[in-house]
Amino acid sequence: MTDLEQQVFTQVRAIIANEEQVIGRRGILIPLKKAILAEGDIRNVIDIISSDPALAAHMLMRSNSAQAAVVENHKTRSLKEALIRLGQVNIYRYAFTFYLKERLDELPQPYKKLVQGYWKLTEDIATDAVDSLADMEGVEVDADEVQTLALFSVFGQIIALTAFAYLNANAEQSFPLSVIKSLIDNQQQTLTIEAFEALDLDQDLRQEFMIAHNLRQTRNPNSSGLILRRVLSMRGLLMNPL
Repeated sequence: MTDLEQQVFTQVRAIIANEEQVIGRRGILIPLKKAILAEGDIRNVIDIISSDPALAAHMLMRSNSAQAAVVENHKTRSLKEALIRLGQVNIYRYAFTFYLKERLDELPQPYKKLVQGYWKLTEDIATDAVDSLADMEGVEVDADEVQTLALFSVFGQIIALTAFAYLNANAEQSFPLSVIKSLIDNQQQTLTIEAFEALDLDQDLRQEFMIAHNLRQTRNPNSSGLILRRVLSMRGLLMNPL
C-alpha cells in the first residue's frame, strides 16, 4: 500500500465508523431499532414505519417481490400483514437499505453514478438469489432473508465509495478515484467487516454474509448464505473464490 493509499484508507475507515454520517437519516432507524430490540408490541413497529409513507410502500414492495418468487399468486395488501410476516430482523434490514439508497442518491457526481452501479448490481443479485429458491426442492430458506442478505452483497464497496465521496468533499485537494478503486480491490474484506460493525447490523446478517462469500463454512443446508454463494460465484464476486 502506498503512502497515499494508507492516508486515504485511514480516513475512509474513520468516516465509516461515523454511523450518522454514512447512513444519514436516523429519524426512523433509531426508534425502529429500539422498538425491535425491546421485542414489544408489533404495533409500535408498524406505527414507526407508517410515519414514513415512502418506507411503508417500500416494505410492501420488497415483501411482495420476495414472496412472488416462491408463492404463486400471493400478494400482501396491508402493511401490518407484511411486517408480521417479515419478522423484526428483515424489517430492520429492509429499512436500513431503503435509507442507505436514499443517502446514495444524494451523493455528488461522479460518485453517485459509480455507487448506483453497485446498487444496480445488488438488486440484480437479489433477484437472482430469490429466483433460485423456486428451483430448489427441500430447502427451507425464507425468501426475504435471502433478499435482505443479497442487498448487502457488495456492502463494503458501497460504503467505502460513499465515505470516499465525503472525504473528497471536505479535502483541500481531491484524491484520485484510482486510490479508492485500489483500496476496494485490495481491502474489501476489512472495509466490509468494519462497515458491518460500525453500523451495528445484526450478527446473523454478518455470519451469513461471511458464508455467502466463502469466508466461513456451514453444515446448515438451509443457510441463506449458501443460496447467495452460488449466485456470487457465478458472477465472479466471491471474496474467497471457490
